[in-house]
Amino acid sequence: MPSKKLTGGLGKGIEALFEDNTVDMSKETVIDINLNDVKPNPYQPRHRFDAKALEDLAVSIKNSGVFQPIIVRQPNPDKEKYELLTGERRLRASKIAQQKTIPAIVRDVNEEEMMEIAVLENLQREDLTTLEEAQAYETLMTQLDLTQAQVAKRLGKSRPYIANYLRILGLPQPIKEFLDDEKLSMGQARTLLSVKSKPDMIELAKRAVAESLTVRQLEQAADKINGKKGAKKKKAVRKSPFVKASEHQLQDRFGTNVAINAAPRKKGAGKIEIAYTSEEDLNRILEMMDVNLD
Repeated sequence: MPSKKLTGGLGKGIEALFEDNTVDMSKETVIDINLNDVKPNPYQPRHRFDAKALEDLAVSIKNSGVFQPIIVRQPNPDKEKYELLTGERRLRASKIAQQKTIPAIVRDVNEEEMMEIAVLENLQREDLTTLEEAQAYETLMTQLDLTQAQVAKRLGKSRPYIANYLRILGLPQPIKEFLDDEKLSMGQARTLLSVKSKPDMIELAKRAVAESLTVRQLEQAADKINGKKGAKKKKAVRKSPFVKASEHQLQDRFGTNVAINAAPRKKGAGKIEIAYTSEEDLNRILEMMDVNLD
């Protein structure tokens, strides 16, 4: 089947993925391949696709064709089908439009590159929900045996940014569903993690959705719940602006609640308390502190 040269750009994100291979995007070759010969990307982080948007895209494809090629992985000798790297919406819409073929660029990439492409393309297009993004980072870490710092470097994110997203994977399932449905934001999810009791956390999440609570309102409600659950009601201690600022910096650094408390009757002394929600969360914090317990 005849091929044609690519005339349009595929976006800076995809081009950046292959900078190490010194690929010239202007010399890509596009071929038409059978839709039935393309398998979905097993590392696709997106779980949900807007049905109406797919239908609209299908109508466009039926009338005008696919302008931007998908990118597929060259089949291994023991495999008959291509594996999709990028362009799942176009692939799905083409099937809805009952097309037989689709324009594609064929790449010879390994499993590691395939996984990174799937995550990066969606991150740069901002197509992922908060939960999908967190799961994508976890997949990169577990499948490629990477640390948080290595994932952050590869994706151009800060380490605390990655850590904050990984923390929400410890949330109860009902709250994860709110995140997946985009009924709760990342900021709200982080605030809910401060609630010590998981049943209380779930109830507060339901209230946040029902009453459209802001992050600030959620913080106040969480503080109230935690205060009631305390064994003793302690006298409030006014903290200096320096201590408060230090707490905020440490919270951003570790992606969890941090409290700096002065020691009674010991001027200038005190303690720093770092909260964690699970054994995995503790290991994450210890890793950030370069504590090796092996």
